[in-house]
Amino acid sequence: MKPRTLALAALACAALAAGAWLALRPSPVAVDPAPAVRGPLRVTITEQGIVRAKERYAIAAPAAGRVERIALREGDAVAAGDPVATLHVAPMSASEREAQVARVAAAEASVREAAELAAKAQSLLEQATRERERAERLVGERFIAPQAAEQARAAEAAARAERAAAEARRRAAAAQATAARAALVPADPTAASRPLRLRAPASGRVLAIPERSERVVAAGTTLLTLGDPHALEAVADFLSTDAVRMAPGMPATLSAWGGGAPIEARVRLVEPAARTKVSALGVEEQRVDVVLDLDAVPAALGDGFRVDVSVVVAQAGDVVKVPASAVFRRGDGDAVFVLQDGRARLRAIETGLRNRDEIEARRGVAPGEDVVRYPTSALADGVRAAARR
Repeated sequence: MKPRTLALAALACAALAAGAWLALRPSPVAVDPAPAVRGPLRVTITEQGIVRAKERYAIAAPAAGRVERIALREGDAVAAGDPVATLHVAPMSASEREAQVARVAAAEASVREAAELAAKAQSLLEQATRERERAERLVGERFIAPQAAEQARAAEAAARAERAAAEARRRAAAAQATAARAALVPADPTAASRPLRLRAPASGRVLAIPERSERVVAAGTTLLTLGDPHALEAVADFLSTDAVRMAPGMPATLSAWGGGAPIEARVRLVEPAARTKVSALGVEEQRVDVVLDLDAVPAALGDGFRVDVSVVVAQAGDVVKVPASAVFRRGDGDAVFVLQDGRARLRAIETGLRNRDEIEARRGVAPGEDVVRYPTSALADGVRAAARR
């Protein structure tokens, strides 16, 4: 056979072999790439909560009797001292009067207790103010880190809110004592003919009236509820294992309230005691109420409205982050697949902060590199891969 013929036969065999290899080699695995990016990362814990008036006043019948029809309507404005209901007290027996005298004594003791707590709250606020001023001075002199001044300012804000709450409790206790004293009507039958005017203990608006019609009520029956619809706070119950990561001053957002943008808020109080709550699956959980102050109250938001409360428990301003769906466990650490030159490369990474959508990659991935989201068992180190079309 001539050399030229041999060369042509060799070339034909090589072409056939290359075609067979191209036809039989596995096609690239289709993947969903996403770039690693640099930016801020927030770790939040979210639970459902409600918005409520900071100060609610339940106007109750101090004694059994007949209440006249209530003329007020929900949303009506009232000033402190305005009459809100009229009660014709039933004649009081000797035993009932003795019990009412005891209630008056208890109410007056509550007034004294509330006054002491208000004085204590004022003292703690003054101390927090001094601590804040001292911290700001030391930060200015570069003796301590700026975070110490931020913590001092948050502590002062919490102390100021606690002082306001203590003052409100003192006013509420005084109003309850006034109502208890008003119920001490004479035990003779003529007392029933003198109507008792129930007055608003504070300015606000009518939030609820259980029953507007004239009726006979027992002592302690709530006739209406007052509050300020513009002075609102949010409360949500978190698992105790999540609540331990929260502290006064932490930022938060309220969302899914039916309006526009999320509402900025800040944690005011993490209640010190938990309560047992049975979940929808029948599991007993230890829940802790977390109370938050709203930075601004939208006009459409009202008492009792439902919201989603997201508390920021950790955050970083400038980190490399990857989608949470790209990270998987490998041995004792975390790993991702990185798309590089048409192949999937297995890469071990060191992770940091993480939330539901993103994870901080402290080492192992550079900004701009594409990682594979939702990696399947078809991927391995060096396997050909291409973006899904």
